[in-house]
Amino acid sequence: MEPLKILIIGDSCNDVYTYVKSNRLAPDKPVPVVEIIDKTYTPGMAMNVYKNLESFGANVDIITNNSWENFIKERIVDKNSNHMFVRIDKGNVTESFQFDVNLILSYDTIIISDYDKGFLKTTDIEDICVVHPQVFLDTKKVLGPWAQDAKFIKINNYEHDRSEKFIKSSLQEKVIQTMGGDGCLYQGVNYPVEKVDVMDVSGAGDTFLAALVYDYTTNHSIEEAIQFANRCASLVVRKQGMTTV
Repeated sequence: MEPLKILIIGDSCNDVYTYVKSNRLAPDKPVPVVEIIDKTYTPGMAMNVYKNLESFGANVDIITNNSWENFIKERIVDKNSNHMFVRIDKGNVTESFQFDVNLILSYDTIIISDYDKGFLKTTDIEDICVVHPQVFLDTKKVLGPWAQDAKFIKINNYEHDRSEKFIKSSLQEKVIQTMGGDGCLYQGVNYPVEKVDVMDVSGAGDTFLAALVYDYTTNHSIEEAIQFANRCASLVVRKQGMTTV
């Protein structure tokens, strides 16, 4: 029997971490003087979901902007304390998704990892959800009727607050709301997480999504998948920078 196939659709970037040390303030302005120690480059956004699913051994493909390496999110971070001084975004997502129904239907599960950078329109997301019965949607867009055919919708606290007045009961029953250290909420049930020392939350939502989809596609229990995703997200927040399980 062939392994189940997963397709990720979404916008990606190049996550750059520039690690520095700072021992003094500038004499002319009250800003830190930094010395660069190290720099790392990691595929981010939808590509981070892809890398996490790869780490689980999933049979996964991705449709994303081809020029993702030129869309850069650079974080200037103190190496010792992990304090982020600033994030600098460079470039834009200039490509757009091209819908292919036969390709979409050739996969067992679809993940839409929509960072709302221009790769996907709401009509694209709606079309994908209409034709495929098992779509996991993670979006930075304000939710609306266009999302009603998704099987599950993963959003965080901030995204839920932005969309709350537009979420009808038919949408709410699909929503998996991640709440950081308070765990996750689904259909009125709270799924707690282990309390851990948090080093960096960057990419934790991508790890949660990848783990959720992997476990559900394999075992078909959303409750068990949520608990597995919580455990995986708790692992990556203990690490510095953008990492996979």
